[in-house]
Amino acid sequence: MSGGAKRPDHANHGGNYSYAIKSVLFGVAAGDALGVPVEFKSREYMNLHPVTGMTGFGTHSQPPGTWSDDSSLTFCLAEALTQGYDPETIGRNFVRWHNEAFWTAHGEVFDIGNTTREVIDRLAKGTPAAMAGLSDESANGNGSLMRILPLMFRLLPKTLAERFEITRQVSSITHAHIRSIIACFYYLEFARHILEGREKFEIYSDLKKVVSGHLSALLIDPAEVVVFDRLLKYDIFRLTESGIRSGGYVIDTLEAAVWCLLTTGSYTEAVLRAVNLGYDTDTTAAVTGGLAGLLYGYDGIPEPWIRQLMRKEDIESLAKRLAESIPGN
Repeated sequence: MSGGAKRPDHANHGGNYSYAIKSVLFGVAAGDALGVPVEFKSREYMNLHPVTGMTGFGTHSQPPGTWSDDSSLTFCLAEALTQGYDPETIGRNFVRWHNEAFWTAHGEVFDIGNTTREVIDRLAKGTPAAMAGLSDESANGNGSLMRILPLMFRLLPKTLAERFEITRQVSSITHAHIRSIIACFYYLEFARHILEGREKFEIYSDLKKVVSGHLSALLIDPAEVVVFDRLLKYDIFRLTESGIRSGGYVIDTLEAAVWCLLTTGSYTEAVLRAVNLGYDTDTTAAVTGGLAGLLYGYDGIPEPWIRQLMRKEDIESLAKRLAESIPGN
């Protein structure tokens, strides 16, 4: 889907968010599972051995269709949101994931980021969710960005200012630095406009004004805003692959996901491009897959990939329960 092309009819969600939520959850999980077997592989390796479909084992010795912490924490957030909005419930679900294997693919946690690990330990010891997150500059991994997308469905009736504040709260459960918060805010605003049926390049152009304007109104430190220049001032889709980074830094992951979405024309192309960037393959593909799932719809995700995903029926049930919990859906 390029230029002014419209997305497929099956991805037009109307006022019913059930299909959209299902598209998001499976979009994240399929991208994640594609990346798990090759996590940490270099781009040079991926150029020689590109991923073309669902595989298994490799880095984490997991069978095909296994998703990692990206999906687990996305599902933990979605699960909490089925009961309304309460940061403490979200935090408890994160602890349950780590300590009780809640919302894991196989009953074990095999991948976790350093910041998330430290924060979950703090939460488990009784630190309130509002005070648990790390706010130093070094705590800007992609751990809150990778799990944030279900929050969009609770933000739909909110004002821009309210959306930013709630996004801040949910990111800050683990990642409280303003850079991670802005990254989550940008990502959720992009997704919100996809849900409204808008064309992806139009969204990208409009967010330059909307996000920049809101950050200015909030008097965000200009030194933090400039970090987002490649998204807010320039046309990132004009870059070649060599200009895109795919490590665990939150800015790299956000840029890579938007670039993959804008330079491809299907869910399959977007997530495979993300995986084949190498390095943090599962998270880059999960973050890309969430947007691509929303854009192209559940029906745009290859059926063999969905069929191989672990706990497929449980994910379907979670999507249904979250949809039923949204007022007016």
